[in-house]
Amino acid sequence: MNTQISNEQQLSLSFAAAWLRLEKRLDSNLGAIRGISLAEYRLLRALADAPGSWASRVDLAQTVGLTPSGVTRALRPMEKLGFVSTAKSKRDARLALATLTPAGKELVDDASAVVNDSMQTLMNRSPRTRENISQMIEMLDEFGR
Repeated sequence: MNTQISNEQQLSLSFAAAWLRLEKRLDSNLGAIRGISLAEYRLLRALADAPGSWASRVDLAQTVGLTPSGVTRALRPMEKLGFVSTAKSKRDARLALATLTPAGKELVDDASAVVNDSMQTLMNRSPRTRENISQMIEMLDEFGR
């Protein structure tokens, strides 16, 4: 049996471990300060970044890696809390579009500051990452395509 691990396997394990640690830290910080999870933040951020800040559930699902029904389940409590609203498309009554309310925009701005602060703390512990952040973003974007 070959127990040797290839560089490619090690890369996948390192990515997974780094993502797990980052996700836990951001989940904890966002939850403690703004009461949302990283998954909810990613969804709200995708909505804020959508053209005109309106997006269908299918578009949001593709952006954040959920199913459209998963997006619906995630948006429902945020809609009840007044952070998101939905409306039928003017072109297609079967299509529901989501947008941020003013309270939702404020939440995204506040949560973005929490993410920025958390990442600044991590970057202070990793000077090589800070020095190469632009290159690292490009590499990860390329890798993810």
